[in-house]
Amino acid sequence: MIHTIGIDIGSGAIKSVLFRHDRDGRPEWIAKRCERIRSRDPMTLARQGYEAVLEDAGLTQDDIAYIATTGEGENVKFATGHFYSMTTHARGGVYLEPAARGIVDIGALNGRAIYVDERGKVLSYKMTSQCASGSGQFLENIARYLGVAVEEIGPLSQSAQDPEKVSSICAVLAETDVINMVSRGIATPDILKGIHLSMASRIVKLLKVTGIKTGTVLLTGGLALDSGLLAAIQEEMVAEKVNVTTVSHPDSIYAGAIGAALWGAFRHAKLQELETAAA
Repeated sequence: MIHTIGIDIGSGAIKSVLFRHDRDGRPEWIAKRCERIRSRDPMTLARQGYEAVLEDAGLTQDDIAYIATTGEGENVKFATGHFYSMTTHARGGVYLEPAARGIVDIGALNGRAIYVDERGKVLSYKMTSQCASGSGQFLENIARYLGVAVEEIGPLSQSAQDPEKVSSICAVLAETDVINMVSRGIATPDILKGIHLSMASRIVKLLKVTGIKTGTVLLTGGLALDSGLLAAIQEEMVAEKVNVTTVSHPDSIYAGAIGAALWGAFRHAKLQELETAAA
């Protein structure tokens, strides 16, 4: 039996998870922590998250076989190894939703659609640009301007009566669109729903480009639990006649960290095999 830790350093939050793996390699998730960065040092938060999951699981550093980082975590000094975030989100997404054949990761700065197989192997992918208005940071900025708390965005969006889409892909110009909407008296729910529909339209286009045509798609990343965005994506799927079921998961934000921990266990096993063969 071994233990591995996965640490996902994103633009907005640090996610840490701890897994126990039995002799047959079956994983058991036993601890998790998530901390918003909020202008704090990500490396310090990564260390705190690491120590917190150890404490929650009642383990020490000597009990951990592999510490895997992903996202912006390549400079974490106490880590054993680093994995590319696309592969970790793919593997973590399939762990959370085994039926998923597509992963849509929507983070603070960009979004991406990933086509995967049943093992979580990446088959193809497509990303938005860094300046796209389909990101978590953009939505938070708009919510702040509208005087809306982040947790209110989804419910308000779903109460919209006459949504108006944001036309611009550029986040700066999209914010100008929103300011104009406010000056024209457009209701806050209609603005939020319009933003969600614009984001959903781009996400569905990304999915179509990757080749995902049927099955289940799981949302991961910081916006995965935005119920308004999920509803907008589901609407857009119907409008575009894409026969794909889009779902979220309560732990979707941890997908990258989960994938890192699972890939860490895989790499550790391979290293052990090489050491045994060499001996």
